[in-house]
Amino acid sequence: MPRIFCGTYGKYSSGSLNGTWIDLEECPSKDAFLEKCREYHKDEADPEFMFNAHEGVPSQFMGESWIDEKFWDYLNSDIDDDVKKAYMELFNEWNEDWCNDGYQGKFRSDEDYAEDRCKSCGTLEKVPEDLRFYFDFKAYARDMRINGEFVEENGHYFTNY
Repeated sequence: MPRIFCGTYGKYSSGSLNGTWIDLEECPSKDAFLEKCREYHKDEADPEFMFNAHEGVPSQFMGESWIDEKFWDYLNSDIDDDVKKAYMELFNEWNEDWCNDGYQGKFRSDEDYAEDRCKSCGTLEKVPEDLRFYFDFKAYARDMRINGEFVEENGHYFTNY
């Protein structure tokens, strides 16, 4: 559950850490999030928000005093959360189309990914079945990695082009 702790610079300067955790799944947009922040800090005429801590929000989307509008595209995406996290770790930005297009699946190893790719692309179809056993998927996976054909994070594989 992504959430942010929202305080204000005014309270912090006065020695107070008074703030609240805001559940971002209850905020369908950045405006809704900021409205919740204003509601909690209505005791200040013009609160300057300070986001002291966060959970479940990739750091690329926020800083101490700002949150990127693109976070709500990320949050509201139907893509599996683990896949989204892996994509953000690898590419350091959010692009739902690229994530969908580049995602190859979850595999135990590079070798498993290479074998799946060979099967799904028909790479070995011209090789007689009794000789396919000799194909070296480990070496093929190593060469694909060296050539930059894929990237992997936590078992999640993406094409890298």
